[in-house]
Amino acid sequence: MRSDKENLIVKLTFDFAIEIIKCSKILQQSHDYALSNQILRAGISIGANVREAQNAESKADFIHKMKIAAKEADEVEYYFSLIQHSEDLPTIDLPTTQIQSIIKIISKIISSSKSN
Repeated sequence: MRSDKENLIVKLTFDFAIEIIKCSKILQQSHDYALSNQILRAGISIGANVREAQNAESKADFIHKMKIAAKEADEVEYYFSLIQHSEDLPTIDLPTTQIQSIIKIISKIISSSKSN
């Protein structure tokens, strides 16, 4: 059952989604719609799955939703790498530190949930 107490990973992924929206808009301005849409979908999906996990029906359901969030985070990290190494895309101040922190926290949550 969801608690109204502030949850670090929920807040981090929400703040990250706001940053992803900004990055996506910059990519759209350079007419790179495919990458813009992909990074937007994966980036906001992380927080959506973390938020959904807060209402999980069981521990297994919680772990499953967090694993989906982890996969989406890995996908975003891949897109960041593509953007950084592409010469044809605009220079974007990517929230790479944020995504790396999110990946570490989600991984820790999954591993500690499995061991409990």
